[in-house]
Amino acid sequence: MSSETPPVPADALAIEIDLEPAFHDCDPMQVVWHGHYLKYLEIARCALLRRFDYDYPQMSESGYLFPIVDARLKYVRPLRYAQALKVSARIVEWENRLKIGYEIRDAASGERLTRAHTIQVAVDAASGEMLYVCPPVLRQRLGRWSA
Repeated sequence: MSSETPPVPADALAIEIDLEPAFHDCDPMQVVWHGHYLKYLEIARCALLRRFDYDYPQMSESGYLFPIVDARLKYVRPLRYAQALKVSARIVEWENRLKIGYEIRDAASGERLTRAHTIQVAVDAASGEMLYVCPPVLRQRLGRWSA
């Protein structure tokens, strides 16, 4: 019997949501204002974290905060009002930090419109100290995929 960790199924640490930009998210050029892309990533990230019952309220209850310390976006094509989108979020690192990769695609064509990632670090809520290894509760919530 092999002691190797089994490969992670492609969809185990990922989620895809449907989203349509609201009119109030558009700028005077009639495209989604660049700052709202982060909101769309947040919606997908929360949906992903809820899959593991470790969204922000559960993080806080477990004694940890996970602030975002880095966010990077590559704007490939503009998003437009009421455009049907697919926003995917995937956990790509979880041992020393929580790194989530994202893609925003046009729902009809599948064309990639945005690529991004965020990095969050664990902070002990009581002391305010940053941890250099993610707490065991995160591994427990991710289940066997984090082994």
